[in-house]
Amino acid sequence: MGRITNLRDLVGLIKDKASQSKAAIISKPKNFSLQLALLRATTHDPFTPPNPKHITTMLSYGHSSRAIASPAIEALMDRLQSTHDSSVAIKCLTIVHHIIKHGSFILQDQLSVYPSTGGRNYLKLSSFRDTTTPITWELSSWVRWYARYLEHLLSTSRVLGFFLCSTSNTAEKDKEEEKVSALTNPHLLKEIDSLANLMEETCKRPDSLHLHGNGLVDQVINLVSDDYLSSINEIAIRIDEFNQRLSCLSFGDSVELVCVLKRLENCKERLLALFGRKKALVEIVWCLISEMKEKVGNTEDGRLSLAIGGKESESESARFGERVLSFGASVKFSSGRF
Repeated sequence: MGRITNLRDLVGLIKDKASQSKAAIISKPKNFSLQLALLRATTHDPFTPPNPKHITTMLSYGHSSRAIASPAIEALMDRLQSTHDSSVAIKCLTIVHHIIKHGSFILQDQLSVYPSTGGRNYLKLSSFRDTTTPITWELSSWVRWYARYLEHLLSTSRVLGFFLCSTSNTAEKDKEEEKVSALTNPHLLKEIDSLANLMEETCKRPDSLHLHGNGLVDQVINLVSDDYLSSINEIAIRIDEFNQRLSCLSFGDSVELVCVLKRLENCKERLLALFGRKKALVEIVWCLISEMKEKVGNTEDGRLSLAIGGKESESESARFGERVLSFGASVKFSSGRF
């Protein structure tokens, strides 16, 4: 049950018990097990991450039909968007992340099309604040960032055509290099730009001033760290493809590519600081990025530097439309179903 260290923790424990009892009374029989599993996975304990057993139970609702998966996603989102408790919110976001990484196709499908309004504030947590204690205030910054990060992860997945970092898309990943080689230059640029957006958002991860050893935060860091390695791999595949096309890149494509590569380079120090233990595994990719930027720059005359200078002044808001889910957007799969 975690550590009960103060009155707030005790109140949280009482709330959890009360919520489970309420679910038993008012839930329809077919929804009771879902509500109970969700409540058990998203307790008010501010120190302990969701029990893996309860996360597995939530993921199991995607193994039968959309009629079952859809209420599971709706219940999770209702819980996320109605809570004012930072620990409950971050646990809900953790379950969303687990669905992206380990969920079935059906469950991921339902997540990708929720809500129908889509849009910039997909998870509706940009103004989340829990001012109860200094710890919950600091956790609130993690809730806001984690929601933005997952929005970018979903957006990047939509651009790539598969759920990035997902274990359920092995077949897609096996064909990744073949698929990338068939892309047009503009589409390939769009993909690497989206991956750069995700890297930039990863860099904005809050610092844990008073949250060292907090199980909730540690789990988020581990999940994002795994995503980072997957993203680096996807970037490497696309850098290699651009290297093969270097002689046939247009001037405009060269400008776009160098801008993206510079943005990635700007992320390097922060990402290496955040994920230092992975440095040996990714240093070669950062070298490839630097070398590719120099190669592209050397293929054009002085116009490239001038053009890039103007390109870099482009506002952040002008690029935001490509980063987030558009109205009613879902992840596009190669099957063409969506």
